[in-house]
Amino acid sequence: MTYDSASGPSRRAALLGGAGALMAASGCTSSGGAPPARAPTPSRSGPSSPPTGVDATPGAMTLFKDPGYNFNGLLALGGAGFGAGEVGEVLTAVNAINEAGLSAQTYVETFKKLGDRLRKAPPGSKADAQTTRFRALRAAQYYGQALFFVLGSDDPGSEEQLYKAGRAAWDAFCDGCRPPPVTADIPYQKTPLPVWFFRPDTADERRPTVILTNGSDGQNVDMWTYGVSAAMDRGWNALVYDGPGQGQMLFVDQVVFSPTWEKVVTPLVDWLVARPDVDPGKIALTGLSMGGDLAPRAAAFEERIAALVAMPGCLEPWLGFPPQIREILTPSKEETNNIWNKEVVPELPPDAAAVMKKRIEPFSIPAMLAARQGKMFTDFYTPATRIEALTITGIVGRIKAPTLVLDYDDEQFYPGQPREMYEKLTAPKDYLKLTRAEGAQLHCSPMAPQTHCEVVFDWLGETLSVS
Repeated sequence: MTYDSASGPSRRAALLGGAGALMAASGCTSSGGAPPARAPTPSRSGPSSPPTGVDATPGAMTLFKDPGYNFNGLLALGGAGFGAGEVGEVLTAVNAINEAGLSAQTYVETFKKLGDRLRKAPPGSKADAQTTRFRALRAAQYYGQALFFVLGSDDPGSEEQLYKAGRAAWDAFCDGCRPPPVTADIPYQKTPLPVWFFRPDTADERRPTVILTNGSDGQNVDMWTYGVSAAMDRGWNALVYDGPGQGQMLFVDQVVFSPTWEKVVTPLVDWLVARPDVDPGKIALTGLSMGGDLAPRAAAFEERIAALVAMPGCLEPWLGFPPQIREILTPSKEETNNIWNKEVVPELPPDAAAVMKKRIEPFSIPAMLAARQGKMFTDFYTPATRIEALTITGIVGRIKAPTLVLDYDDEQFYPGQPREMYEKLTAPKDYLKLTRAEGAQLHCSPMAPQTHCEVVFDWLGETLSVS
């Protein structure tokens, strides 16, 4: 594609709108093996900026007028059902942010202070072990909330420190669990994968086990909400891990996402099947948000996966970026980066620039390091092609494990892609949509993680014949 400088102003305006929309687009009735009435053919254009004045989260609770901040706030509120948040704490923080004026700075400051407060002794009597544990879990949630927006704040260089504060809170929570999760560093290329293996008890009883795969910007606390707690309540084991581009692997070890996710999951399965408390024939794999692309990719090659859940199904993460952003990428690295640096970056307002820094950092260490210095990355081509490489459209037909594909009313990231994945699957399959009527709309059902887990574990239990 050749860039026409004569069309620059209108194109730049479109690009700015598309970049701003990225923050808003941060990704139940069983079909019984057959799809419900056929949905319209999914659009290949991906999400775009909503028209001015249109509610980007129809039917959802409005905490913030900006849909991106609102979505993240809803995740914190939804976590309360699993102890990973407190309704009063979240709503008080929301009020404080709105009163101060919504911005990355006020959001980061408010949630960081809340995390700091919870890591200190509570008022009243000395905290017992349970109080200390769940205060640490909530602190991990609130540090994660601050971390998401820190690159747009006045102190982007505090990103690693903020991640470590959240990680320390998560580790404190885990240390207080009874039994505490088994921790390990599982060999993976040059940098090991940190894992947390949760068990209902310490007996060497072979149990079904679920490997929980996070998305492009989630933290460990999200895996508690979207699987660990529900798994242990049902007598399952649950494995949480940081893969490349996630958590410690990204913020500390500086390893970006890999398109060959089977090379990440296979050593996890190797480690699990060697344990006496894991049933090797009942290992399930789930993928939340962009994990709905990563987990199916892994299952296409790792045949020891007995059941797969994509939450939601995602074939092309690149389509989660607005078309105006995707149009920047051309076959030429030089041309692409010229468009980015000369035509796009100079026109980006601060909010849109912060969005792009956040979205690109898991795919580019130079971009992450530049963002921590308050600078914009200059190489758009390399991370964009890495995101393109995550496409699994031609791979899902290899999956042999029974698969559940989740979808959501008002899916912001990957509209149409869950249905398309379902149709391309040749393995035993189910498609379920979580709806507005259940309060479970939007990407990953942020207001209804309990409903979300019920759907997932009911299906897994039936599929793997677990009573």
